[in-house]
Amino acid sequence: MSLPADTKPRRHLGVLVPIVVVVLGLMMASCGINNIPTYEETSKAKWSEVENQYQRRSDLIPNLVETVKGYAKQEREVLDAVTNARSRATSIQATPDLVNNPEAFKKFQEAQAQLSGALGRLLAISERYPELKSNQNFLALQAQLEGTENRIAVARRDYIEAVRVYNTELRTFPGVIWAKTLYSGSKPRAEFSIAEDVRRNPQVKF
Repeated sequence: MSLPADTKPRRHLGVLVPIVVVVLGLMMASCGINNIPTYEETSKAKWSEVENQYQRRSDLIPNLVETVKGYAKQEREVLDAVTNARSRATSIQATPDLVNNPEAFKKFQEAQAQLSGALGRLLAISERYPELKSNQNFLALQAQLEGTENRIAVARRDYIEAVRVYNTELRTFPGVIWAKTLYSGSKPRAEFSIAEDVRRNPQVKF
């Protein structure tokens, strides 16, 4: 028994449609349709790590200040500078949206750079206090701070690279097409831009 004439084209169509869908999906994937959200999520993850390391540094400061104060109360100006710099840095909420606000991001960078400078001056005064330099609590805090500064540097570097990839995708073909159509809400993310001499990590080795 033969099938009606109009049934054969329908059967062929039913077979072709899934194939066409798969082929189109592969073509779209190869054109980078998923790159923008992928790169954006990567840059967000890297920014979270930057936040974590800055928070870790901030958490170390009160104990460091108290330890130094126990041996160098007369260094009031330096101690106050660190405390005030920490207060300014923590007053700026490092939210995920911060990197989409260039002005706020610049203030965040400046506050963190000022804190780095104040910490460097605080650590430097230990040279004048041998008992402080040999204090086990101070040495432990110094080592933790050194490790945190190194992790901050790595986290910043990874974030800068992730943002470079993401921002480049938004501006180049074919990403620019997807950015204007499917991902119009995705905007370039801010990068660290403080001059190298300003953002240099505080020296913590003696």
